[in-house]
Amino acid sequence: MSKRSEAKYKIDRRMGQNIWGRPKSPVNRREYGPGQHGQRRKGKLSDFGVQLRAKQKLKGYYANISERQFHGIYVEASRLKGDTGENLIGLLERRLDALVYRAKFVPTIFAARQFINHGHIKVNGRRVNIASYQLKVGDVVEVKEASKQLALVLEASQLPERDVPDYIDVDHSKMTAKFIRVPGLADVPFPVQMEPHLIVEFYSR
Repeated sequence: MSKRSEAKYKIDRRMGQNIWGRPKSPVNRREYGPGQHGQRRKGKLSDFGVQLRAKQKLKGYYANISERQFHGIYVEASRLKGDTGENLIGLLERRLDALVYRAKFVPTIFAARQFINHGHIKVNGRRVNIASYQLKVGDVVEVKEASKQLALVLEASQLPERDVPDYIDVDHSKMTAKFIRVPGLADVPFPVQMEPHLIVEFYSR
């Protein structure tokens, strides 16, 4: 099972933004960074700093993907036709853990990764336990029958803080979700502004 390397809310504090839009985020109470030097006045970021922060924010949003994995996704995005930044978002949203989170089967992206790793999810009728599994348009994702009554699942589907985007067709009565199309940046309901073009600049240096 994958292990997250740091507390998820530290990412919020470091960025100074509530990147998942969660009510419990400490940024709602303290907008300064974590640690004893968190309240110091921050200097203006360099271009490199701005690009790095954009990368850290997007990488952190998707359950703090490892740098190696994230760079691999960027390389794949750059090989595809069209805008690399848009392709990057599309590839991230095709991840199985992203869809499980978007479909409101679980409350957080971190829980989605764990839920998949523990074997609670099927894709087109077959169990898949790899969070980074890349979905294709038309794939149907479902919660395993024995897992549909878990408190985590029932509570997540009732969460008022986020809506299911229109590129996923969800039936919460059956706990199924169909991946209708690959979204672009404007389609994805990020609670904060994501800037994939800065990530492209970062890796293009």
